Amino acid sequence: MTGARQRAMVVGASSGIGEALARELADAGYDVGLTARRRELLEDLGRVLPTKAYVARMDVTDLDAARETFHEVVDAMGGVDVVVLNAGVAFENPDLEWEPERDTIDTNVRGFTALATAAMDRFETQGHGHLVGVSSVAARFGNGEWPAYSASKAFVSNYLDGLRYRAGRIDADVDVTTVEPGYVDTDLAGGDFWKADRETAAEQIHRAIEKKRRHAFITRRWVLVAKLIDYMPDVLKRRLFR
Repeated sequence: MTGARQRAMVVGASSGIGEALARELADAGYDVGLTARRRELLEDLGRVLPTKAYVARMDVTDLDAARETFHEVVDAMGGVDVVVLNAGVAFENPDLEWEPERDTIDTNVRGFTALATAAMDRFETQGHGHLVGVSSVAARFGNGEWPAYSASKAFVSNYLDGLRYRAGRIDADVDVTTVEPGYVDTDLAGGDFWKADRETAAEQIHRAIEKKRRHAFITRRWVLVAKLIDYMPDVLKRRLFR
C-alpha cells in the first residue's frame, strides 16, 4: 500500500467515538467506510468528509446481513487496511430484566464477533490489515448495575487477545488493537470522572492505529485506574461495583 491512500471502515460511525474517529481518519487522508443503523446520519457525515466515503446501513445484530454488508463495502473500497469495531450498547439494569441483557449480548458479543471474524478473514485473504476493537475499562470488573455490559466488554477484550495471538502464527501481516476507554462524552457515558471529549478520544485512537499498539487506554491516565482495579481485593470490588 506504499503511496496509495489508506482505507478504513468504522462500524458504528453514526455518532460518538465512531463519528469522531471517522472524521479524524478522513482528515488524515483515509478513505472511509461508514456503517451503522442510522443511514441518514452516515450520509450527512459522508458529505462533509474530505476523502471518499462509502456508506451502508448495518445492524450488527442481524449477523448474516451484517457480514454480507461488510464484504460489500470492502469490495466497493477495493480492500481495507483498518477496521474499527465500535458498535455497542449499554443499559443500566439493576433489576436484571432480560431484554436489556439480551440486547447487550446480541450487539456487543454476537455482533462484534460476526464482524471481527469477517475482518480477519478479509485481512488473511489480502495478506494485511489492522483490526481495532473498542472495549472498555469496565471489562476489568463485574458491575451489579450494568452486569451484561461489563461482561460483554470482557469478552471483547479477551477475544481480541485471542485474535492477536492467532495473528502471530498466520502468514499475513495483521495487527490487533484493543481500545479501552474510560468515560467519554457520548450517549453511553456512565460517569463524569476524567471524562474525555470525543475528539480527544478519536485522536488517541488514531495515534494507537498509526503506532500499531496492542492496547490503548482512552485517555491514557485510565491505565492507572485499570491497574488499581486489577489488584483490588474482591471484598472492595463488592462494595464499589454492587
